[in-house]
Amino acid sequence: MPQQIKVFVQRTSGNDDIPLPQYMTELAAGMDIFAAVANDEIIKPGERKKIPTGIKIALPAGYEAQIRPRSGLALNQGITLLNSPGTIDADYRGEIALIVINHGHDPFVIKRGMRLAQMVVQKICRIQWRESADLPKTPRGSGGFGHTKK
Repeated sequence: MPQQIKVFVQRTSGNDDIPLPQYMTELAAGMDIFAAVANDEIIKPGERKKIPTGIKIALPAGYEAQIRPRSGLALNQGITLLNSPGTIDADYRGEIALIVINHGHDPFVIKRGMRLAQMVVQKICRIQWRESADLPKTPRGSGGFGHTKK
C-alpha cells in the first residue's frame, strides 16, 4: 500500500459543487481534477485558456504536486495542458488553474465539473551542488538525442 499523507484543501468561493481531486481507480497514481468554470468555455482549435479548478491546497514541506494532461482527452480530442507537467510547490496557496490548449480540429467545450487534468503528489529532494572539474565516467558518457541510433 502506498504511503498516505494528509493534505489540506480549500474550495474557492462558490465551488462547493465541484468534486475534490479523486483517484478514479484503486491503483491510480494521479487524481483527476475538475473544471470550476462558471459557464461553458469553448476552446477553438489552436486556442488556449486558463481554467480554474476551484481548489487551493497546502502541501507539506518536501512534497510537490504535478499537474498533467488526461490521456483520453489528448488522444480523442487533442486537448492537453501547456506547462506540462505544471508544478505546485509546497508554499503555493493560490487557486490551482490549468492552461488548456486545443490541438484538435474541432472546438472543445469545457463544462463545469468536467474531469480535465490529473494531479500527482510526490516527495522531492533538495540538491546541494558540488562543483567538480571532472564527472564520474559512464558507458553512455555525453551521448544524447538519439545516440544509440535505435
